[in-house]
Amino acid sequence: MPAAQEVAAAPVLGTPRPDNGRKSLGRPVVRLVVTDPELGEREAFPLKPIDMNRVLKLFEDPFSRDLVERHVRVLKKVGRTYCNGIFLKDLPQIMKILNICAARAGDHTEYIDPMCDIVKLCGLPFLKERMSDEATYAQDVADSFSQLGFQPTSIAYKIQMAEVGGMAETLVLSLILLENQLQEKIALLKVLQLFSNSIENCKLMAKAQAACRICSRLNDTDPSGQVLFRSSEILWNLLENGPKEEIINQLSNIECIYALKDSFVRLLTSGYRHYDRQLRNDLLVIATLIAENNCSPLVESGFAKQLILFATFPEVKSHNPLFKSLKLLHQHEDFEMKKLLLNMMVVLAKDLSTIQLLSDGKAVLALFNYVKASEKPGIHDWPAARFEDLQLHAIATLSTVAPLLVEDYITCQGNTRILLFLEWCSSQDGFSGQGNCFHGTGGRGNKHAQMRYSLRLLRAMVSIGDEGVNQDLCDQGAISQLLGLLKKSLADSSGKDNSILMEIQSDILFILSSLCENDTHRKELFGSEGVDVLIRLLKMDPSKFYSGLGHNKLLFCTLDSAWSCIIGCFTSEDYFLEKEGLFIILDLLALNLKNMNNLLLGILVEFCDNPKTIPHILTWRGKDNETVPKLLVRLWKQEEEELGVRRDSYGRIVDAERPLVGQFQEEQQVVAMPANCFSVAIMEVAENIRAKIYSVFSRLGFENLPGLSALDYVTLSVISRYLDFKVGEVWSEIRAELNAENIKPVTSDYEALEVIEKSTENISKLVATHQTEMIENHQQMNLQEEQQKFAEIKANHKQSEIVMKTWDKFLARTSNYEALKKAKRLQEKSIESSRPKARPQNSTFHSTQIANLNTTVAGGRVVTVESTPSKLTGGPLADTDLALKRVPIRGGALQKTQSVKLLK
Repeated sequence: MPAAQEVAAAPVLGTPRPDNGRKSLGRPVVRLVVTDPELGEREAFPLKPIDMNRVLKLFEDPFSRDLVERHVRVLKKVGRTYCNGIFLKDLPQIMKILNICAARAGDHTEYIDPMCDIVKLCGLPFLKERMSDEATYAQDVADSFSQLGFQPTSIAYKIQMAEVGGMAETLVLSLILLENQLQEKIALLKVLQLFSNSIENCKLMAKAQAACRICSRLNDTDPSGQVLFRSSEILWNLLENGPKEEIINQLSNIECIYALKDSFVRLLTSGYRHYDRQLRNDLLVIATLIAENNCSPLVESGFAKQLILFATFPEVKSHNPLFKSLKLLHQHEDFEMKKLLLNMMVVLAKDLSTIQLLSDGKAVLALFNYVKASEKPGIHDWPAARFEDLQLHAIATLSTVAPLLVEDYITCQGNTRILLFLEWCSSQDGFSGQGNCFHGTGGRGNKHAQMRYSLRLLRAMVSIGDEGVNQDLCDQGAISQLLGLLKKSLADSSGKDNSILMEIQSDILFILSSLCENDTHRKELFGSEGVDVLIRLLKMDPSKFYSGLGHNKLLFCTLDSAWSCIIGCFTSEDYFLEKEGLFIILDLLALNLKNMNNLLLGILVEFCDNPKTIPHILTWRGKDNETVPKLLVRLWKQEEEELGVRRDSYGRIVDAERPLVGQFQEEQQVVAMPANCFSVAIMEVAENIRAKIYSVFSRLGFENLPGLSALDYVTLSVISRYLDFKVGEVWSEIRAELNAENIKPVTSDYEALEVIEKSTENISKLVATHQTEMIENHQQMNLQEEQQKFAEIKANHKQSEIVMKTWDKFLARTSNYEALKKAKRLQEKSIESSRPKARPQNSTFHSTQIANLNTTVAGGRVVTVESTPSKLTGGPLADTDLALKRVPIRGGALQKTQSVKLLK
C-alpha cells in the first residue's frame, strides 16, 4: 500500500460496481472495492465521504447526549467509511469525536469497541486530496500523535510530525511505566534509539532527562543484553546530536556513575565476545566524556580508582580480586581500550582530587614501562606498530601526569630514563618507525616521533621549576647532550623545512633556557658551542618567519636562549660579540617585527651591561646607513602612534599633564585595586617598548649621537624624561585611586601630591619649551641653508652672464675689424698705464710687443690651436722620434715630417 493515496472523483482506486442489493433514491450507489494482498477484496468507502462536521455537531449537541445507540451506529459507520484510511482534512473532527467519546466511555462502555476500530484506522496511511494537505494539516496530525503515538504517513513525515508533536519526550517519560515489562521496554528503547538520530528529538529527550533515566537503568535484568546495548546507543546519539553539556550534567549523577561502573566492570571481567568488547569500549568513551566534567562524582563512586588500576594493568601487579581472571588479548578492541584508558588518565589528571589516586596506582611507573628502546617483540608482546603507538601515547600521557607527581618521577629515575631514551633516539641502530598513528606523525622511517614526545616530556618537567629535577638533569650531562641533539637536528634539516624537526629544535632550546636561567655555572657549560648554534639559528631567512612551519616559534626560542644562556656569563657574552651576534640582533630589530621587538630590545638592554657592547651598537649601520639611535627613535615614534599618544606634527608634547598617556589608557577608568595588583600605568611599562628604548638610550647617552636629525632630537627630549613622566603618571594614578575610594589624604600628604603633580607638569612644559626652541632653531637653520643655496644659484647665474658677455665681446672682435682695433687700443693703453712712469737713467728699453699685430692676445712664437683635437695632431710630441714609436701608423701623426723653419 502506498504511503499516501490521492483520491478524486474521476480516477478511482478500484473497480466500480453497481450495488445490486441496494436501492437508492434517484441514482444508483457506486461502491469502490480495493484489493488488499492480505485481506483480499474489500469495500473502501463511498465516493462521497461522510460530512464529519455534521457528525461532530451531533456529538457536541447537548440535547443528543443521551442518544448513545445512535452515536454508536455513527461511529461504526465512520469506521466502515474510512476503512481504507482517514482523510487528513477529517482527522481533527475525528479526534474531537474520540475525545468526547472517551469522556463518556466511563458511563457507556458501548463506545469502546467502535472507538478502538477508529483508532486502529489511524495506523493506516492517511489520505490526502491535494498535494498541500500534508503541510496544511501538519499541526493537526502532530496534535493527534501527541495523544495516540501512531506512525505518520511517510518516514520523513513521521519524523517531522514526531518532532513537532514531542513524541520523544512523551516516550522518555513513559519509561518509568515499563520498568517491570522487559519486552515493552526493549521495544520502547528501539523507538527512542531511532528518534535519537534527530537533533530536535535529542533536545526533547534531554528536556525529559533521558540521559539520566536511561543510564541509571543500565543494569536492569535482561538476559538478552538488549537493554544495555540500546541504552548505550541512545546515550551515544544524545552526546553526539543533543546539547552535550546538558547531557553530561545529567550523566554526572551518582546513580548513573554506579550503573556505568558496574556495566563496564562486568563487561571487562566477564565479557568474552567481540560484541562485549565493543560495548565495553563504548561505555569507556562515555565515561571519558563524563570525566571531563569536573563536577562528576567519579572519585566518590570509586570508578576513577578502578579506571586507574585498569590503565596500569598489566604493567603494575595488583592484588585486587578483579584482576585474578583478567587477561588482555592482543586484539584490536583490547588495543583500543588500552589507549582509551591512557587517555582517561590524562582527563582525570585535570582534577586535583585524583592526583593521590594516580600516585597510589603507580601510574608513572606503569607509563615509564614504555619509555625504552623498541626491541624485537616477543611472543607475548604487542606487535611492533601497536607497541609504537602505545609507546608514544604513554610518553604523551607522562607529559601531563609526571609534572603532577614529581616525587614518583624522581623515584622512578625519570631523568635517567628519558636521557637514555633520547640517546637511543639519536643513535643509528636500524630502527625504522611506522608513523601510522596520530602521535607518530612525521616519524615514518626514523625516530623523530619518539624524540619529539620525549622532549615534550622533558620540557614539561623543567617548566615546573623544581630545582631538584633540574639539578639532576645537569648533573647527568643533559646540557651537552641536548646541544648534541640540537646540532644533529640542524644537520638533518639542512636544506629542507620540516615542521617536526623545528618543533624538536624549539623544545631543546626551551629546555636549555629553563636549565641555564639564573645559574652562571650552567651558562658556562653552555659555552661557545651553544653560542655557535644560536648564531647559526639567528641567521635564518627572515622571509620564512611566517611560513607556518614553525620558524617564528624557533626564532622566539632562540632569542629566549640567547637571553637565558648567554647573558650573565661574561665569556659567553664576549664570544657572542666577537661572532657579531649583536649585529644580528640589531638586524632583526631593524626588520621591525612587531611581536619580537620587545624581546629583542630586552636582550639589547641586558647586553648593555657589558662595556664592550656600546662600541658595537654605535658601529652598526642598517639600511640607508641608519644608526641605532635613529632606529630607536623611529621605533619610539611608531609605538606612540599606535598607542594614540597626543603629539603635534613635529613630535612636540601637546598634553602637559599626561605626556605619556595614550588613547586606550586614557579611556581606562581608574578603579580601586588591591595592593598586590598592578595598575594600568605599571602594566603599560611591560606591554610596550618605550621603557626598554629609554634604558638603551640611558646607556648610550642623549647627546652627540650619530645619525640623528634635529626633529629626532625633539623626540629624544621626551625619551630623556621618560622616567620623570612615568613617576608623575603613577602618582597621578594613586591620587585618582584615592579619590575613587573616597579617601582624603592628610594635609602634608595632600601638599606633597600637589607638589609632585605640579613638578611633573612643569617638567612637561619645560620639555615642550625646549622642543619649541629646537624646532625654531631647526627652521632658522633651514632658512639659512635655503638662503645660502639661493646665493649659490645667483652666483652661478652671474658667472654665466659674465661668460656670455665675454663671448659676445670675443665675437665682436673677430667679426668687426673696427671693434678689434678699438679693443687693441684699449689694451695698449691699459698696458702702458700699468708701466712705471719713471725710468732708470742709462737704461735700454726693450719692447715686448710685436709691432703692427692686430690681436688682443699676447704675441709669441708659439701658437696653440685649441680647436684642433690632440688625436689628430698626435699630441705635443708628434714631431719627435718618441712620438713615432708611441703613435700607431694609422691614426694620429702618421709620419715624421720635416721641420718647418719659422720666419722671424
